[in-house]
Amino acid sequence: MLAPKKIKHRKHRKGRLKGVAQKGSFINFGSYALRAEGKGFVSARQIEASRRAIIRYLRKGGKMWIRIFPHKPITKKGQEVPMGGGTGKIDHYAAPVKEGRVLFEIEGITEEKAKEAFRKAGDKIPVKTKFIKR
Repeated sequence: MLAPKKIKHRKHRKGRLKGVAQKGSFINFGSYALRAEGKGFVSARQIEASRRAIIRYLRKGGKMWIRIFPHKPITKKGQEVPMGGGTGKIDHYAAPVKEGRVLFEIEGITEEKAKEAFRKAGDKIPVKTKFIKR
């Protein structure tokens, strides 16, 4: 699973996802891409599940790029812990995704195969997605 090797601060504040994506909103590597139409946090597990869905569908054809990385630590308190006492332990890492952000790109396969692969990958992600081509 994806996780940062080194981070400046162990715990982050939650923050808010306002506006549309400025960075990473265009296709740079492949011919086809999966773009986020909503905003939210995509966990490392969800990115891995999407990656596996794409790889399994493509078999050995084509090349794939993952354009997001889970660098934001998400904390969670233990069960039956009283209110207060600060933020909990790090539970997992997530990638903050704004509207318009390109999540995955594919090169070297037909458009129909790319559409189906991205449909399967989009089902694993909690953000509404759209298939786009260069």
